[in-house]
Amino acid sequence: MHFIDTHTHLYLDEFKSDRKEAVNEAIDNGVDIMLLPNIDKTTWEPMMELCRMFPANCLPMAGLHPTSVLPESISDEMAEVEKRLNEGNFIAVGEIGIDLYWDKTHQSLQEEAFRFQLKLAKKYKLPVAIHVRKSFDEVWRILKSEASPDLKGVFHCFPGDERQARNVIEAGFMLGIGGVVTFKNSGLQQVVAAVGPHHIILETDAPFLAPVPHRGKRNEPAYIPLIAQKVAELCNLSLTEIAGITTLNAITLFNLPQQAVHI
Repeated sequence: MHFIDTHTHLYLDEFKSDRKEAVNEAIDNGVDIMLLPNIDKTTWEPMMELCRMFPANCLPMAGLHPTSVLPESISDEMAEVEKRLNEGNFIAVGEIGIDLYWDKTHQSLQEEAFRFQLKLAKKYKLPVAIHVRKSFDEVWRILKSEASPDLKGVFHCFPGDERQARNVIEAGFMLGIGGVVTFKNSGLQQVVAAVGPHHIILETDAPFLAPVPHRGKRNEPAYIPLIAQKVAELCNLSLTEIAGITTLNAITLFNLPQQAVHI
């Protein structure tokens, strides 16, 4: 069985002491590909260095995370995202979106950055990895206004209910399912059981949101099979079937070469 971790921050300091080991352990657990979303100007080089170390396994995205949207740096950050997309080989625009959980002070600026990066995704014909935290309605409003045949992507760490999930799917987007699906009272289990696996991709968001039985500890790409096992149980399918379906979903969304993953 082979998997893709479609959202992991392996370049962060939480992996400073054993980054290579974490990548190799993931590969040993069948997680052949790890997709790395950028956060802001401080993470470009650590992310790209990891991709240079593991060019067949670690693939980068270009984007500005909503919690890094600040008035004093937004112009430079947006210019850097566009410059990187123009010069580099990225598999998506991400991590982008709106986060109203921590602070609503810069909501209008977050919305502006989100819209700008959606336009970049359409320009470069790349999928988007969307961060949605306490902001589904705001994200949905902007996404609908920017909708086009060229715009596709994933709602990373999908936070919504079944109705919202079906709206996302109908719009042609995927649901990013991670460790939260193993949390007993998250509500995500009912959503996954209802919509099934054909519009789902797997992710860890490592080092955050580790699945049970590692909840509260550092998350790792090697834990993708634990997430897949829970999805398999919820969908009444085998782990092998879930591995195949979700891996093919990720290959299709991110336009990855099938030979890169031995599905």
